[in-house]
Amino acid sequence: MAGKEATVYILDLGQTMAETRHGRSQTDLEWSLEYVWDKITTTVCTLIVWKGLRLSSKEFGNFKISEIALTIRKKVGLNRKTALMSVVGYRTDKLRGTMEDEEGYENITVFSELKQYLLPDVRRLQHDLTPSSTNEGDLMSAIVVSIQQIDTATSGKAGNPLKYDRRIIIVTDGRGAMDTSDLSHIKQKIKDDAAPIELVLLGVDFDDADSGYKEEDKDAHKEKNEIILKDFVEDCDGVFGTLAEAIDQLQIPRIKEVRATPSYRGTLSLGDAKTYDATINIDVERYPCTMIAKPPTASTFAHRSEAVGTQSSATVIGEDHAMDGELSEVRHQRTYQIDDPDDPSKKMNVEPDELERGYEYGRTAVHISESDANVVNLETSPGLELLGFLDASKFDRYLAMSRSNYILPQKSNVQAKLALSSFIHALWEAECYGVARLVTKENKPPLVVLLVPRIEPDLEALVEVELPFEEDMRRYKFPPLDKKLTVSGKTITEHKDLPNKDLMQSMSDYVDAMDLSTFDRDDEGEPAEYAKPEDAFSPVLHRVQQMIRWRATHTDPTVPLPDPPEILTKYSNPPAELVQQTANQLAALTKAADVKKVPPKAKGRGKRSRADREKPLSGLDVDEILGNQKRIKIDSTNLIPSFKQTLAVIDDLDAIQDAADSMGAEIRKLISNSVAESAYGRALEAMRVMRDEMTELEEPEIWNVFVASLKKDLLAGQLGGDRRELWWKIRGNKYGLVDRKKCFASAVSEEEAAQFYRV
Repeated sequence: MAGKEATVYILDLGQTMAETRHGRSQTDLEWSLEYVWDKITTTVCTLIVWKGLRLSSKEFGNFKISEIALTIRKKVGLNRKTALMSVVGYRTDKLRGTMEDEEGYENITVFSELKQYLLPDVRRLQHDLTPSSTNEGDLMSAIVVSIQQIDTATSGKAGNPLKYDRRIIIVTDGRGAMDTSDLSHIKQKIKDDAAPIELVLLGVDFDDADSGYKEEDKDAHKEKNEIILKDFVEDCDGVFGTLAEAIDQLQIPRIKEVRATPSYRGTLSLGDAKTYDATINIDVERYPCTMIAKPPTASTFAHRSEAVGTQSSATVIGEDHAMDGELSEVRHQRTYQIDDPDDPSKKMNVEPDELERGYEYGRTAVHISESDANVVNLETSPGLELLGFLDASKFDRYLAMSRSNYILPQKSNVQAKLALSSFIHALWEAECYGVARLVTKENKPPLVVLLVPRIEPDLEALVEVELPFEEDMRRYKFPPLDKKLTVSGKTITEHKDLPNKDLMQSMSDYVDAMDLSTFDRDDEGEPAEYAKPEDAFSPVLHRVQQMIRWRATHTDPTVPLPDPPEILTKYSNPPAELVQQTANQLAALTKAADVKKVPPKAKGRGKRSRADREKPLSGLDVDEILGNQKRIKIDSTNLIPSFKQTLAVIDDLDAIQDAADSMGAEIRKLISNSVAESAYGRALEAMRVMRDEMTELEEPEIWNVFVASLKKDLLAGQLGGDRRELWWKIRGNKYGLVDRKKCFASAVSEEEAAQFYRV
């Protein structure tokens, strides 16, 4: 479970925040809100997202809607106070808050109490955070209001503070008036030992000695405020920085730290404890070393229709927790169908309880009842049992099949820590690995795992990876790369397909020149590694998260999306300087490899343009030399080859139509003269060729007209009797209409093509 947080954002909304300064196109407030929106939306993204929730009939019963909503909130964690936020504005036109009746708290607005923020709260807050028409308002009074909010929200029943990370973040330009008469009491409250509060202050255009920035022609009042605020924040052990530095830091993706959950808790045993007394049992826990970080997945929603009167699950929880007023959740329903025994052309629904498991045996389904299946299931119990040991030098790294896990001693078990530490050091000194049998849960299939010792100054653990069984091994044989073997057994080391010495040397020089291990420079100007793993972030993961946060606060679709941060695209291409430095090595490699430009392929499928037709090597047209006319006659005894040869020599669309008509007539003859199903195979093959050729020639309409007419004649019995069986074969082979997905020149949509197969 993530740590609890309570964060209050204090925003300066004074009149001076509406001005643009130092060549920026944004006002000071708009610039400040870049940081605030990023922090708020990032926190919202970490909250629990409920979806696909199911409640049993026992939980619903005869409950009222309010009771059902309460049950849903408890299940999905909407009442969890894990990430509380509040926004307080000072130098505002309005006065709203818990201390609005007291003197000294004028022009302070509490936009929300400390609570869990959701998207509707963010949308409402966007309309409230606007510059005011006054410069009156005290920052120290806003801090007092924020401290009171935090104390109220994070105190237990007896008034004792709960375990929360308390934080106040202030964004100001430092141009307002401040009452510093009570600073000592405020400092004491912030640094309270029982419940300290972290104080962060970001100043708009504040002087920064680290970066060397100093605002020119600074107002004396602002300069004085900067000194007071800096001393105040430092006395509170807080963080004093500039807004420019904070916004620059936003470009660096924030890594989510996840508290690991053990996937196994049990014993690491050496020997059979059930049979022998001389066994070793160590209480251990299994944690993942690394996990794949995946971008958030999108759910499917539909635009809400006002005519729909049904109530979605989102509205059950309440309007505050609905994802969007214009969207409605899509519900998925699965049905199972079988052929109706009374009418093969129709389907009938089957209840899931009536289904049985079947396993394919060839083309037949073999049914195995649940009682029989339980016989073959292995009955296992959780455990990590050592099977033996392996010399570290004899283990091939490619054998590891899974992600790595840590085997650690049980927490607060001193005896287990000492025993596992001794075992780890024994493996380390003997330079060997352990091989063990792992069962994480009851009746789960056993795994064979490798245990590798790892010793660091602050960590002693066993690294566990899964090993393959015999069936998991894939053994492939490849010819050698440095020689060729002839049929007679002779070895050839020089061949056009083998790299020569010049090519090998050129490649070696190019690889050495592209070395990144010393290309970068550290802070002291010394050579350093370029593209370190800790500096390379996943572009997909962080770009998707960036777009989600952006769209949450920018609903106008006409607003262009921001470019990805430079840090995400920095390593997508080799450094330009390095490419320039290695140009000579690349040229030498290109010459040694005899690289030649491959002519571009003709667009289409290779035979669509008559000018691009395959020609004889001589380049002569034999038919034209001999004076033969272009053949359009289809030979019924050599149907498919003659059809293809005819299409190869004709260019005119009318001639293509004549050839297709002749082919169609021959197909009809095959069907009409067929005795039972004897000629169906030849007819189907001819149809396939005709369909493919017309599609390739981008004349799908010729085929569509023919197949529509053929279907009508088949179902009407006009081709030598009842030929419905052939129609079912045509359906099964998908020899129907050519839609525009298959060929862009078709006027038939995918829906019309699917409808064509229905009788």
